[in-house]
Amino acid sequence: MRGGLFWLNDKQWARIEPHLPTGLTGPDRDDDRRIISGIIQMLQSGARWRDCPPEYGPYTTIYNRFNRWAKRGRWCAIFEALAKPGKDAVALSLDSTSIKAHRCASGGKGGAQSQAIGRSRGGRTTKIHALSDPLCRPVVLHLTPGQNADISAAPDVLALAPPMSALLGDKGYDGDDFRSEIVRRGAKPVIPNKSNRVVIHPFNERAYKGRNGIERCFCRLKDFRRIATRYDKLARNFLAAVHLAALVAYWLN
Repeated sequence: MRGGLFWLNDKQWARIEPHLPTGLTGPDRDDDRRIISGIIQMLQSGARWRDCPPEYGPYTTIYNRFNRWAKRGRWCAIFEALAKPGKDAVALSLDSTSIKAHRCASGGKGGAQSQAIGRSRGGRTTKIHALSDPLCRPVVLHLTPGQNADISAAPDVLALAPPMSALLGDKGYDGDDFRSEIVRRGAKPVIPNKSNRVVIHPFNERAYKGRNGIERCFCRLKDFRRIATRYDKLARNFLAAVHLAALVAYWLN
């Protein structure tokens, strides 16, 4: 077997296999382990699907499995089943990162906005919004067009959050309504005050130091070249790729 290719090891496969869909109609599926390994290889390499190494089988099989399961929400469901920070509420960090959209990501049905592509100072971009736990592991992932303000997407991200003891965010999340929503969910906001704020909220600088974990989370996700640059026309496919990359990077070990 040629070196330099990604293959799910026994431990990773034991984690993911119980969460694969079963009882589906139609012909029997090809080797799931081989095909999913091929999909992950393509996310890591950033190559075109047609350049998928032959060791994984026909590239059409690899892409069709990825696309079909993205359409049905399978990858997101597997992520949600495995991305559990633990039974006890922990401090979560909230932030976003901008992803450059390649020109081949144009043309998605419904227009760029509906496919989470917008124009910002960096050109055509998509924002990945995430919540991560103290071990840098992402527990929620969400997409918006690149020009959207962080705080405008924060309520949607928070709605998907597991129980938490505190929420760490930068000044971009300093809003009274958002702070109130965090408190309503039984957590403590750890957000620095903006310089123009009239009513100053208490701020725990020591706890805030833990926010760097989400920066490290994004850096590791961008080791996957199809995450660092967006090539997918459809937001659902790109979000599925982010979920799958997060699984491999953090939740299958």
